[in-house]
Amino acid sequence: AFEAKAGPTHALVNNAGWDKFAFFLDTEPPLWDQLIAINLKGPINMHHAVLKGMAQRRAGRIVNISSDAGRVGSSMEAVYSACKGGIIAFTKTMAREMARSGVTLNAVCPGPTDTPLLATFMGEGEKGKKIHDALLSAIPMKRLGRPEDIAGIVVFLASDEAAYITGQVISASGGLTMAG
Repeated sequence: AFEAKAGPTHALVNNAGWDKFAFFLDTEPPLWDQLIAINLKGPINMHHAVLKGMAQRRAGRIVNISSDAGRVGSSMEAVYSACKGGIIAFTKTMAREMARSGVTLNAVCPGPTDTPLLATFMGEGEKGKKIHDALLSAIPMKRLGRPEDIAGIVVFLASDEAAYITGQVISASGGLTMAG
């Protein structure tokens, strides 16, 4: 229905994400269901809505915003990390399935980024300062990411300049999760 009104979808950026920071053993299935609905099922539903048209047109770009939590795990984010890891695997699988159709799929994995969600995790007072300082000491660039640090790689992957890049997972983490 959207494409009938707005025209064909050339690029999709799945940028939904939400978490409630808690140790796994302190959580219950209703929270898991909510996290899975937002962080895994939502993006999968969006793929299903746009990929058929992209395949028919033999062109399209999808960029999935995952998380370094999905690559390496993250304390107090077990289900979120599982969902974001699932998005990475889904991206790679769909990149393989869609490659012959001229559709590319890639994932961008932000590290700790200065957003309202991270602020709720860090909290206020001495505990929040300790978490903040620990994150800064672990990040080689010695600062939290900013949303604008993520935008450039997303725009590039959604562009024609990235036509030969598919199935890749790129961290934007200030070097926190460097890997060879």
